[in-house]
Amino acid sequence: MVQLPPSLLDAVHERILSGLGESAQREEIAHRVVTYLRNTAETTVNVEEDGTTFVITGDIPAMWLRDSAAQLTPLLRLVIAGVGTGEDRTQLVALLTGLLRRHWQYIVIDPYANAFNRTADASQWDSDDTEFDSPWAWERKFELDSLSYGPDLAWRVWKATGDTTWATAEFVDAARTILATVRTEQHHEERSEYFFRRANCTPQDTLAREGRGSLTAPNGLVWAGFRPSDDACELGYNIPGNHFLALSLERLGDLLEEVAGEAEDAAEARRLSSEIREALQQHGLIEGADGTQIWAYEVDGLGHHVFLDDANVPSLLGLPYLDCVAADDPTYLATRAAVLSRQNPYYYAGPYLEGVGSPHTPTDHVWPIGKNIEGLTSADDAERLRILEQLIRTDGGTGMMHEGVHVDDPSTFTREWFSWSNSMFCELALDLAGVHREVGAAAR
Repeated sequence: MVQLPPSLLDAVHERILSGLGESAQREEIAHRVVTYLRNTAETTVNVEEDGTTFVITGDIPAMWLRDSAAQLTPLLRLVIAGVGTGEDRTQLVALLTGLLRRHWQYIVIDPYANAFNRTADASQWDSDDTEFDSPWAWERKFELDSLSYGPDLAWRVWKATGDTTWATAEFVDAARTILATVRTEQHHEERSEYFFRRANCTPQDTLAREGRGSLTAPNGLVWAGFRPSDDACELGYNIPGNHFLALSLERLGDLLEEVAGEAEDAAEARRLSSEIREALQQHGLIEGADGTQIWAYEVDGLGHHVFLDDANVPSLLGLPYLDCVAADDPTYLATRAAVLSRQNPYYYAGPYLEGVGSPHTPTDHVWPIGKNIEGLTSADDAERLRILEQLIRTDGGTGMMHEGVHVDDPSTFTREWFSWSNSMFCELALDLAGVHREVGAAAR
């Protein structure tokens, strides 16, 4: 595992203290951020012999493409803000670019898998039946974010640092694999061979129709079998996932053209991005309870939709955090209001917590990830600080963030060790302290 330099952690501590001003909880928040950064590095991150970075999700010994990028995103904030010494930041960039090279390897092996093994040892979460079997795949649930997080992170690393060591020949192979998969899954019924079946499990852990998923009709959106929660999609076109995929394809186009010199592939990435965005406008919007226009969570191209939001990112609540929409966009604000209300069947409120949960966890469990996204998409610094303080009070006495926490009893929670959740706390705390995701971002 990886040891972060003490000089870096000291600099993080001081940056949080200075950035949070007179907050009564600034010492505790700074301590938490340092603890979580150290914990992520020492317990989940491993640099392989080939220089790539393998990152387990926490209490499961596999690497999710989505989770791993999110787990290391706080490191990019530190690089952008110039926290630590130049040598410290060089180490952080090496971890990030090593992770990207690992992403490319896995996407080339299997673009439909969501989580992978460190070696080709055929370890798996559970047995399942699909059309392709690889000893590298821990689980083969097709989720759009698996193809999105890598290109997005590569674009942000490149924009922040100019580093292109991630742009290996395998990057181009992975990019072409992403483009081919997107084209196929825009026509899932006619072109895709993918299916996923699992026996003796809950309905959310397998796909209907003999593993093909609920019926869809082509409309320009990209089909997915599973949500960012790893639960099966109710309808085949996940709207927040398509939003993030469209952005990532646009950014992939920049990388292909300006870094890899692949103009034809770049044009294809941008074409697909535009096609998805047009389809989102035509098919992703619904009428909310008050008559305003809001985003659906899923649609099927056959006239059906479902409205909910899930704390796992990409989420409707997290669209501005992902740079998919502006935080003051009227449609987003209307959607946000619906998400943070009883219109969302997975919004829960109790004496200790209120916020977005997930069908992936029991009723009345709010996810700290969702609370941090709520803060990261808010312009109210007092509210953002309140969320951090609330999360500290509801950690069940463990000192760590969890997956879901019961709104009536913080000692009841799921997953004692969940690195993505710890990293999201770091992101909100760093953001509030003026350590932003974007180069040159103005303080709120």
